[in-house]
Amino acid sequence: MQSLTNRAVSRRTVLAGTGAAVVASAAAPRVALGAPGEKPGALTLWYDEPAADWESQALPIGNGTLGAMVFGQVSAESIQFNEKTLWSGGPGSEGYDFGNWREPRPGALAGVQQAINERERVAPEEVAAALGQARYGYGSYQSFGDLTLTLAETTATDYRRELDLGTAVARVSYAADGVRHLREHFVSNPDRVIVVRLSASEPGRVAFTAAVAVPANRTATTTARNGRITVAGALIDNGLRFEGQARILTSGGTRTDNADGSVTVAGADRATILIAAGTDYSDEYPSYRGTDPHRRVTADLDRAAARPYEKLLAAHVRDHRSLFGRVSLDIGQEMPPVPTDELLAAYQGADSPADRALEALFFQYGRYLLIASSRDNAALPANLQGVWNKYDAAPWSADYHVNINLQMNYWPADPANLGDTTGPLFDFVDALRAPGAVTAKEMFGNPGFAVHNETNPYGFTGVHDWPTAFWFPEAAAWLCQHLYDHYRFTLDRRFLRDRAYPVMRDVARFWLDELVVDPRDGTLVCSPSYSPEHGDFSAGASMSQQIVFDLFTNVVEAATVLGDKRVRNEVAAALKRLDPGTRIGSWGQLQEWKGDWDDPADDHRHVSHLYALHPGRQISPAATPEFARAAEVSLRARGDGGTGWSKAWKINFWARLLDGDHAHLMLSEQLKTSTLTNLWDTHPPFQIDGNFGATSGVIEMLLQSHGDETHILPALPSVWARGRVSGLRARGDLTVDIAWEAGAAREIAVTAGQAGPVTLRNALFGSAFRLADGNSARTVAASPSGDRVSFSARPGVRYVVTPA
Repeated sequence: MQSLTNRAVSRRTVLAGTGAAVVASAAAPRVALGAPGEKPGALTLWYDEPAADWESQALPIGNGTLGAMVFGQVSAESIQFNEKTLWSGGPGSEGYDFGNWREPRPGALAGVQQAINERERVAPEEVAAALGQARYGYGSYQSFGDLTLTLAETTATDYRRELDLGTAVARVSYAADGVRHLREHFVSNPDRVIVVRLSASEPGRVAFTAAVAVPANRTATTTARNGRITVAGALIDNGLRFEGQARILTSGGTRTDNADGSVTVAGADRATILIAAGTDYSDEYPSYRGTDPHRRVTADLDRAAARPYEKLLAAHVRDHRSLFGRVSLDIGQEMPPVPTDELLAAYQGADSPADRALEALFFQYGRYLLIASSRDNAALPANLQGVWNKYDAAPWSADYHVNINLQMNYWPADPANLGDTTGPLFDFVDALRAPGAVTAKEMFGNPGFAVHNETNPYGFTGVHDWPTAFWFPEAAAWLCQHLYDHYRFTLDRRFLRDRAYPVMRDVARFWLDELVVDPRDGTLVCSPSYSPEHGDFSAGASMSQQIVFDLFTNVVEAATVLGDKRVRNEVAAALKRLDPGTRIGSWGQLQEWKGDWDDPADDHRHVSHLYALHPGRQISPAATPEFARAAEVSLRARGDGGTGWSKAWKINFWARLLDGDHAHLMLSEQLKTSTLTNLWDTHPPFQIDGNFGATSGVIEMLLQSHGDETHILPALPSVWARGRVSGLRARGDLTVDIAWEAGAAREIAVTAGQAGPVTLRNALFGSAFRLADGNSARTVAASPSGDRVSFSARPGVRYVVTPA
């Protein structure tokens, strides 16, 4: 293979539809700074030609509520943007019923359970006919619109388009007629606006016409007044009101409002375009409507317009870095001077600094995307496409699939030191309780609440009629894992008491009533249960049992912490009777169903029955080696293929099995076959969960804390023989830094957020070592045992371990 550093990277492209020729080169007009500890330019995606395709080439920016895609076209740019609450469907749309049965179905659920007891396996189509129904008014996430810029330049040279992950700024630069042009784009969380800045190396050379276009599935009135473009109206299908405003600010030159609602700038030195947008969505059941967005959008825009560009940029970068800069990763990478699409195309997963550079970039890209699509002040969590979508009928509605996809979005949040991003997820779970209580009562006759396979912002907690993807009442229990895990990372008792535990207790109440006695062995099982998108309906499918086992285990622990003896005793008693969903089959596999029905030639993309291995903690090589071996047999049988998110899950599985080389192989497969040139994950089409799952998997290779210990470098791949990582988080309110050489830890630093016992695991503890108080350099008393060491930590102290 030709060396990346020697490859010719210049090329000539004619921009389709614009007639603007671009002569591109590898010359970089600027370097970008990444996270602290990263080399300049190491965390920058860059390209030497404009983007032609939204899905695979455009670059995403966002603040958790607003998102935008930067193409970087020269003479006719279109910046597509989103506002996360702009959804069709729900109340106001025809026939919307929250997914609950439109007519009572007495005996329907019992009839399916009886059929399962008699036949053990029932076809999905039969169950869907009994329990499903057509979906009405479900809706889809919407593109808000496009900011279009018609510019004067026709020919460009020395073109570069880039996204600096460390600052969350996307730039486009090129030369035209001897003038250097620069466009900078970011979405500010502090100021709640999209910002586009145009400048040139000579005064008076900035000229363009700006307009805002929206899709045709809505009423819309567009006006331009005093440099402010206002687009307002309502979605046709549900009446949801929306408003977007773009304000154009200039230095020098002229600015003209046009009758068609556009604004023309001529002869300016610089220009800044600010965009604010909103809807009258509210997450309150059953109306899901709040106040008209006009005053809020206007106030956001005017507040931002009153601040100089430099202050907007500085506040944005400071805010972004306060999250992104917490973690740095060095795995021996050296970023070659080639565009990111060429770096991806050349990637082999081999022992090369360039391949390490792509892996480190992909890891941090997942962190970047989570920050950009989920912030504390966002009304909704990251959806199937984060916060980005160009359609009015998106793939899978860009909704919230809760049979893994929404959950995978937040796998890296706490371990990647981004616990701040979980707020919208927990708000969303809270908002599901009211509609979910209706579903639990009307479909099951149970207390608590239930959510099925997928949901939307309008409380859709019921069913539809797609046979292999309509029934999944375990979804709420899986979502509870995120609530409890956030407590385990932070040890925040107030969060546990006031936020997590009430939800966990409600879902446990649902399952205490819903579990049935299996006539085969007297255990408690879920019935009907279904292994997501695979096989027949049955009683006690492994994933169903493992999720409820996880929920009950967490509720018992939480009730013990909070002193709720009644709930603890009741749930603990049910846990003892519960079928755990872990059973070894005839060819040594972990069974997917309670019956031994697994086919060793089956390579289905879902490996749901390994939930107990990850994200659960029921199976581990240390505590349950026989089940871990069975999980490995299942995983090998399923193979290394699958869609992007499936490969990402397999990274985590192999890391939990302590096989770093196979985990790395899955990361390599994802990069080689399931990653687009803008580094978005693809199913296909684009799904963002694979990005987040891969970032989680990298952390699982470096640090695991799901058990009663913090395992340092548990699954280090051989190609990452030397490296350093800082800022990772472990359960028990610990922040961990690690340096290693020749595959062995050379320094481990753990900072405790609270006082208490700490147990670390690594081969370093099997020989002489020194544990020191990093604040005072004094040796700390510790209790080593094999490859583990335990000590008592004090809050705020950084404990450093080195070989003696």
